[in-house]
Amino acid sequence: MSRKEQVYERANIRAMQGYSYGEQPEDGRTIKLNTNENPYPASPRVQAALAGVDISSLRTYPQATANPLRKILSELHGVPQDHIVVTNGGDEALRLALTTFVEPGQNFGMAEPSYSLYPVLAQIQDAGVHRVSLSDDWQYPDDFCTQLNQAGVALTCVVNPHAPSGTLLDIGQLEHMAAELDGVLLIDEAYADFIDPAQGYNTTTLPAQFNNVLILRTFSKGYSLAGLRLGYLLGSPGLIDPIVSKTRDSYNVDHLSQVLGVAAIEDQAYARETWQKVRKQRTLLQNNLRQLGLTSPPSQSNFLLVDVPPECKLSAAQIYAALKQAGVLVRYFDTLSRKIRITVGTAEENDTLLKALTHLLN
Repeated sequence: MSRKEQVYERANIRAMQGYSYGEQPEDGRTIKLNTNENPYPASPRVQAALAGVDISSLRTYPQATANPLRKILSELHGVPQDHIVVTNGGDEALRLALTTFVEPGQNFGMAEPSYSLYPVLAQIQDAGVHRVSLSDDWQYPDDFCTQLNQAGVALTCVVNPHAPSGTLLDIGQLEHMAAELDGVLLIDEAYADFIDPAQGYNTTTLPAQFNNVLILRTFSKGYSLAGLRLGYLLGSPGLIDPIVSKTRDSYNVDHLSQVLGVAAIEDQAYARETWQKVRKQRTLLQNNLRQLGLTSPPSQSNFLLVDVPPECKLSAAQIYAALKQAGVLVRYFDTLSRKIRITVGTAEENDTLLKALTHLLN
């Protein structure tokens, strides 16, 4: 084989499929209801903090472990600072968990369907992927943990609220998983800020109860900072310390992200106001879609997984394409027949969507 024909990729990388991300239109006119961003802007304090950044501060490397941000996060969640590691988005947190806790050749565990990046990251680590199918109504099987333990799974990721359905596991179910699983349980709470407070959902005490639990949080959704790439993990020092001191990239979170992250966390009143707006719009949108014959599971997230019934004159793929033509992007997955996922937008964005759907379906 000539040098030009030589393949340099590792075999597992050559064999895998990469992550398929949502469309990001650049026209400035398309209504984006496809990638689960917060429809409301970040706090004015974030804007002020950005304007106040001294350009000379970018000359030097950022604070290596993001301690000012870790400090305010520890106060927010009521956990010690050494129970937190700040990451370059939630996706880096996932990659670090796989790198730190899963040997190449070991198995990674997940529900099916779930966040489609999970198996991609597992394959990069040259780990096997053990999937446990959910029921048609998005319930975990009673032997979920047994199946994973029998497969020798070293790390299990459970996204809660679930993606793509938006359904929620309660604290008791998560406690059961943590107690039963032999490996590490990472609870991916990317959408947890949108959970109805009446649910009484709070997992921040779980890492103190179970030394195999990691909690993932992100600034992308609840704090309207998806363009920043900022997240963090909560866990016991036995899980957090090797990430901080060994597997994390040097200076993994830039100075701007740290400054703006602190500003976002400081303005809890504003953030909680946007979460409540999303919850209100979620209820209205779900009810209005139901009137069009488009039902969805009860969602505690900022999106709805909408079922397109067989009697509908258009398929899910056709609805996606027609809405895109009308300037509204939603998400269609080949793997989920007759379903589209719709991000909850502003009242105006949701009205535009509903008018377009009414025109298409009637």
